[in-house]
Amino acid sequence: MTRPTGRALRLTILIGESDLWHHRPVYTEIVHRAHAAGLAGASVFRGIEGFGASSRIHTQRLLSLSEDLPVAIVVVDDEQRIRDFLPQLDELVAEGLVLLDACEVIRHGGQERAR
Repeated sequence: MTRPTGRALRLTILIGESDLWHHRPVYTEIVHRAHAAGLAGASVFRGIEGFGASSRIHTQRLLSLSEDLPVAIVVVDDEQRIRDFLPQLDELVAEGLVLLDACEVIRHGGQERAR
């Protein structure tokens, strides 16, 4: 696993919570593939309200509970590692939005795992 500092690329994938890949949530598959690819880290954030290309609003408000809330998966690593990972998204993200942003990593801390 890499620990980037300085210039990096942020990959953000916006999909629906109910999107599936072989009976498994797409966000779970993306996180596991990012881990297997040795990327620095990935996080999944569940939205409370949003809409996408369908223009249908999905919300968690009590009177209109949605089973398909927006989900954002965020991965940050150096540019080449992120770009090498992009082809895996072609088969996973049928509907959604994939974004790349240049960013700067100030600190990437954590405990090293014993091997």
